[in-house]
Amino acid sequence: MTSKVTYLGNLRTSCTHLASGNTIITDAPIDNHGKGEAFSPTDLVATALASCMITIIGIYCQEHGIGFISCEASVLKVMASSPRRIEKVLIEMDLSGNNWNEKIRHKVIAAGKACPVARTLEGNVELEFIFK
Repeated sequence: MTSKVTYLGNLRTSCTHLASGNTIITDAPIDNHGKGEAFSPTDLVATALASCMITIIGIYCQEHGIGFISCEASVLKVMASSPRRIEKVLIEMDLSGNNWNEKIRHKVIAAGKACPVARTLEGNVELEFIFK
């Protein structure tokens, strides 16, 4: 098992990562009967895309001896209705602090875009990326 999810009431859950014991609280969003006081489950999906991309970029850089010192991503999740689902995720990623040449930058970005979360979402969710 990977995690344990417990309903806390009032449309809130506690999600515990079993190997580490780390916990994340989720809350239903304001536009879907919740308080919006924590990540919603769909927020976590969109955020996981940026986190996975950055992790894969880090792995790629380690494996290829490329310095990786700076990265920050902003995430925008757009919901659709009928049925309610994630329609689009926009990731704006700032990689400018790494002093890569264009060839390395292109390879690093390609590695990030091929992360497992992106591969899972592609074809089901519109993915848009902006790299700085």
